[in-house]
Amino acid sequence: MSIVREAVPGDCPQILAMIQELADYEREPDAVLNTAADLQSHLFGPNPQVFAHVAEDETGTLRGMALWYLAYSTWEGRHGIHLEDLYVRESQRGSGTGTALLRTLAQICVERGYKRLEWSVLDWNEPAIRFYDAIGSSSMDGWSTRRLDGEALQQLGMQGAS
Repeated sequence: MSIVREAVPGDCPQILAMIQELADYEREPDAVLNTAADLQSHLFGPNPQVFAHVAEDETGTLRGMALWYLAYSTWEGRHGIHLEDLYVRESQRGSGTGTALLRTLAQICVERGYKRLEWSVLDWNEPAIRFYDAIGSSSMDGWSTRRLDGEALQQLGMQGAS
């Protein structure tokens, strides 16, 4: 059984390890540039903009994590949660850990009056899609995720700069 709680600074090394495990699973093993120090600063600095919940076993070993930040719906005039990463260690999948993490975020939404909990899933990740379908989430058909990064971000960001 997993206990879900807010992350604490001492969790950062295990969270970083799970971020790397997720990158490996998503076929991007060299993409992680994050560090435990970066995580500690971003999660626990003076003005955090990202938050984390972890699921741990009775020994304190982390079984899974949810990293998230606030989103905002202009149409509803309400915040929501954008789930950046949900990860459950492979040996723990099917144990209810992912459901417990998502339930915690849903409870935060309900308690705070947030109107949605959203995330992305890779279209080839059938086990995750089946899990998300089973808990009642719906696909945002007609929408595709877009990203501006790297050189294109630099070029656009420098346009008009003096």
